[in-house]
Amino acid sequence: MVVPLDRERLLAAVERSPQAVTAHDREAWVGLFTVDASIEDPVGSRPHVGTAEIGRFYDTFIEPRDITFHRDLDIVFGTVVLRDLELEVAMGPAVTMHIPAYLRYDLREAHGEWRIAELRAYWELPAMMAQFLRTGSRAMSPALQMSRDLLVIQRLRGTAGFMSGFRRVGARHKRLVQTFLDALARGDKATAMRALAPSAATTLGDNDALDIAELAEQLYRAQWSKMNGSGPTVTVSLNSGHGRGIMFADVAWRGNTITKIRYFPA
Repeated sequence: MVVPLDRERLLAAVERSPQAVTAHDREAWVGLFTVDASIEDPVGSRPHVGTAEIGRFYDTFIEPRDITFHRDLDIVFGTVVLRDLELEVAMGPAVTMHIPAYLRYDLREAHGEWRIAELRAYWELPAMMAQFLRTGSRAMSPALQMSRDLLVIQRLRGTAGFMSGFRRVGARHKRLVQTFLDALARGDKATAMRALAPSAATTLGDNDALDIAELAEQLYRAQWSKMNGSGPTVTVSLNSGHGRGIMFADVAWRGNTITKIRYFPA
């Protein structure tokens, strides 16, 4: 884990991202990333890798919009910062989207400063598009602009890469994760184990082994407040007697098992 001083530096480095987005400062925002950084937004879409692609990501998805970050929880674990939030995205004068999301920032120290080496955004592209279409005729103008920006800036390969974000875990996988969590919350380790693949790894953060008994102790009587599916991952915001946390559950596309659990306590 990082010392308290580094925690504040990591949070400050992450906070510069919404500041630059709000100011529409392209140079400042792109400059927050390492030269080999990647952005996967949403998780499940093709990542944007390197300074040039990150610049095109900004031009396509950030510059044309006004984005407000409504934060609920920040977690710092090692050099990872997790942010549980809602994104308020003004697509145009008459269309504003409200997108429940989790942002994961993996940071690396470069030239004495913390920079973002990887940004992953966990939100549901199909749900966002459904919300967008429900605005009816007001969606026409921003939809045309979005389509034009994708094709002109991202071109066909980038557009296809973004559209691959539509493939993500669905209701069946969420029910599986909810069954797993409900079992842990009541201390039923046997039922929780049945939801896991035989080779499933359970960790505190990304790397520290955490057996099912330890996880059950952490999540005893836990309640979840937000759950979404992005790519192969179900992400959940949790609150137990030990405090709040975020859990990432990777699931098998086929079958009905959880293949990996990562738990990040606040």
